[in-house]
Amino acid sequence: MTKNPKEHRKDPHYKQAKRENYRARSAYKLLDINKRFNVFKRAFYILDIGATPGSWLQVARKFAEENISLYKDGFYHRDNFKIMGVDLKSVTPVEDVKIIKMDVRNPAFLEEVRSFFGGKIDLLLSDASIKKSGIKFQDDVNQIKLCNKILEIGNEIIRNKGAMVIKVFQGSDFDEFYASMKNKFRLMKSYKPKGSRKNSNEIYLIGMKKI
Repeated sequence: MTKNPKEHRKDPHYKQAKRENYRARSAYKLLDINKRFNVFKRAFYILDIGATPGSWLQVARKFAEENISLYKDGFYHRDNFKIMGVDLKSVTPVEDVKIIKMDVRNPAFLEEVRSFFGGKIDLLLSDASIKKSGIKFQDDVNQIKLCNKILEIGNEIIRNKGAMVIKVFQGSDFDEFYASMKNKFRLMKSYKPKGSRKNSNEIYLIGMKKI
């Protein structure tokens, strides 16, 4: 995020988010990813890790609700949608979305997920980020550790042919994490959305058709 609040308010994505009632400019990162890779196709059961402030939950709800009427072809369809958001911080409620305040590294988290969804999920989203220390190498290492845990969770709960979107930092362990994730999905892409700031080393990995 821009350190100068005045500059942040001048940001075109910030202004657009205000106009379109999204909680944060980050909504447009996910919308851009979906426009490019169609990650919400047949996504009814969705988990969002690192959900604060809730803009990705807003986007997820929009597509999940549309999918109920859009996909009735007998190929793969659910008659309802379920969305869960989790974060260490409190998240303002989103209609028809379950939000929990919890550390995903807590062993009890998977039980919370299984209890809510009652089965496998279609899409895992993660815009989660560690609290940066300002020491780039250490931040990169800690972010990859978090991503590895989220990938482990995804491997447990994403259905066959499901999808995953996760934010990572481009550091020394990036290639190793990319390879680990690639082993779990038939299709893998890396992408920097238009909404990502040019000076940020964040990048999003999109895994589709989980093995």
